[in-house]
Amino acid sequence: MKKRLSIIGYGLLVVGMIFVVTGAVAYSRVQQGYDSLQAFSAAQNVTLSYNDDGQLTDRGTTEGADTIMALVTDEWNYPVNNSDFDSNDPLVNTGSEYMYQMATIVTHVLHGTQTIVLAEDAEYNGEVFAAGSYDFDVDGRYWTDFDRSHPLEGVARGQAWSGTVHGLVGELGVGAVTASTLQMGLAMSGLFAGLGLVFALSGGGIVWAARAKDKVIIPDTIPEALLANGKTKEPVA
Repeated sequence: MKKRLSIIGYGLLVVGMIFVVTGAVAYSRVQQGYDSLQAFSAAQNVTLSYNDDGQLTDRGTTEGADTIMALVTDEWNYPVNNSDFDSNDPLVNTGSEYMYQMATIVTHVLHGTQTIVLAEDAEYNGEVFAAGSYDFDVDGRYWTDFDRSHPLEGVARGQAWSGTVHGLVGELGVGAVTASTLQMGLAMSGLFAGLGLVFALSGGGIVWAARAKDKVIIPDTIPEALLANGKTKEPVA
């Protein structure tokens, strides 16, 4: 029985060590990913703005930052981690910071105004737009919300949602996903390491218990089978 317990214990020890090594390797890979993401963010030098009280600002106001954050949390339903925002580390390098920076660009596009210049008169659905300059309010329109056939909306869409805007939004989106994936990887490495310790400690405990010597119990009195002729014999002091 002890031999079987020892085998089980050593087996658990081996499994535990495998989990610990796997967790260590995973942590190393995740850390390399964080270092790369940090280097990429530092090379671009994209930072967030904070006031002297450590509050996020946009174009100098906290109200602007609140509008951006509302887009992230209310419209996009992103679970913002407030601890990701640190006025002492304004570099954009966490999932929540990437999403906030993405929302900053999108907010300025959605609430911006585009100047459209028609070189000649244009007609659309019976309405004539004379040649000249027009200020077109984007009014919360995303790329797919514009009427491409409209002489003003069609031009405004390309100006508001330019290739640069799409590129920056796509890049920041990849950064957000990458940061979130790295956080998941960090959690998984911790899980593997924790499971490894549990298995290792359990296996070590079983091996220790199996190797322990049985305690010999000496009876206080001599059994009746050892008494001669059924007579009571006092135990030797």
